[in-house]
Amino acid sequence: MSVSAEKVRELREKTGVGIMECKSALQEANGDLEAAITVLRKKGLSAQSRKAGRETKEGLIGTYVHTGKIGVMVEVNCETDFVARNNDFQALVKDLAMHIAASDPHFIRKEDVTEEILAKEREIYREQARSTGKPENVLDKIVEGRMSKFYSENCLLDQPFVRDPGITVNEHIASYIGKIGENIRVRRFVRYRLGE
Repeated sequence: MSVSAEKVRELREKTGVGIMECKSALQEANGDLEAAITVLRKKGLSAQSRKAGRETKEGLIGTYVHTGKIGVMVEVNCETDFVARNNDFQALVKDLAMHIAASDPHFIRKEDVTEEILAKEREIYREQARSTGKPENVLDKIVEGRMSKFYSENCLLDQPFVRDPGITVNEHIASYIGKIGENIRVRRFVRYRLGE
């Protein structure tokens, strides 16, 4: 199967993997972009997965203020101060600060959500499904589907990126990892809203 250069370019931007590997993965996945990403990850070729273990001690603290009513500070780490001064990295930090202002995440990643919050949300979703008359044997599937939505609304890395809702924030960061060639992590953020 032949794949278009546009699809190869898109996969390369998302993963940071070389052109030939992207083309091969797309051929193996019959042109399906998401399946090709999975193929690359299984082979350990994703730039993000290759760089994930590297320490990130440098970086920037980015700020963004929206109409004087919402303010954000975000710390984004990279491996070297050289990259921290790079225009692409600085643009990513600004993008992330603007995204946080617009989307109001409460956690960085799924793993940051406490067990207490997870248990409470699962119980709420279970009772909502039960009150609509859903049979007991499908409640778990309904709860897990709603938990996926909970993560995509509340966890920064799982949220659809505001400037391109077709990708998640994590995928947006991965494209910069591929472009810059260093591990990048969001370490922490704070979002202020006037009067709260």
